[in-house]
Amino acid sequence: MDVRKIVVVVEDVDAARTALQWALHNLLRYGDLITLLHVFPSIRSRNMTKLRLLRLNGFQLALTFKDICNNFPNTNIEIVVAEGDQEGGKIREMVREIGASTLVVGLHDQSFLYKLAMAHSNIANNFNCKVLAIKQPTPLTRANAIPHSTTNLDFSQIEIACFKCLRCCSTQNPIQNMSKPFCNYMEIKEEK
Repeated sequence: MDVRKIVVVVEDVDAARTALQWALHNLLRYGDLITLLHVFPSIRSRNMTKLRLLRLNGFQLALTFKDICNNFPNTNIEIVVAEGDQEGGKIREMVREIGASTLVVGLHDQSFLYKLAMAHSNIANNFNCKVLAIKQPTPLTRANAIPHSTTNLDFSQIEIACFKCLRCCSTQNPIQNMSKPFCNYMEIKEEK
């Protein structure tokens, strides 16, 4: 069995932790390598103390993600902390450099995937790997819970091959046509 390289983006949001937990439960196989990747924002001044502090904070955040992985035996984990942009360019560069087979991202309002989708029509081709965006599950209430149903799962998954909004956006670059990052009618479809 081939060893897969799975990159998980480390951010200080619950969606990123959910994405890691989802990957550990549903994606990880014996011998796979998980790379916890944190990209901290570039700063204009070249103040070395501030850069070191940002790098240290990113590494400490990645260590909290590593603690989540410690509950899973035989997980091979590496941590990469790098300086880069918030539009996903550095993440794309690192994922290609690592040679990842899968990128796992926690999907939230400020996710770099939305910015990247505005600039490029096919996100998966930018990374040369499968991109899994994991949404934070919505809390169940009595009003929206369906008893004894498989829709009450803890995690949800969206595999992003190409964004396409079926009702309100064109198929060329649908994200540019939206005035807000979320579209209530968005469905994810793979275009061939």
